[in-house]
Amino acid sequence: MAVDSSTSAGSIEVEVAYASPERQHIVSLEVPTGTTATQAVALAHLERLFPDLSAEGLGEAPIGIFGKALRNPQQHVLRSGDRVEVYRPLTIDPKAARQARAQKGRT
Repeated sequence: MAVDSSTSAGSIEVEVAYASPERQHIVSLEVPTGTTATQAVALAHLERLFPDLSAEGLGEAPIGIFGKALRNPQQHVLRSGDRVEVYRPLTIDPKAARQARAQKGRT
């Protein structure tokens, strides 16, 4: 994302991304300097774009920046150009998925 010089003083541009199995959406936001990753997710209102999500569920979802999970997203202050990613929980344990594929290949 290119940084736009027309942003207000004291604000930064960030993106919040979420993907369901069917589609993905990236929301561009102009937020105040000092906004945390958790606050940006709340400001993106992803629950409006993905009706199966709840605001509470989004608040508990793992969050990362450019593919790197954050340990404390409520304390991680964003920088201009950051892409905040909201991760879905795994639907199947990776080990179980590998075992199922191996079993399927043997039959």
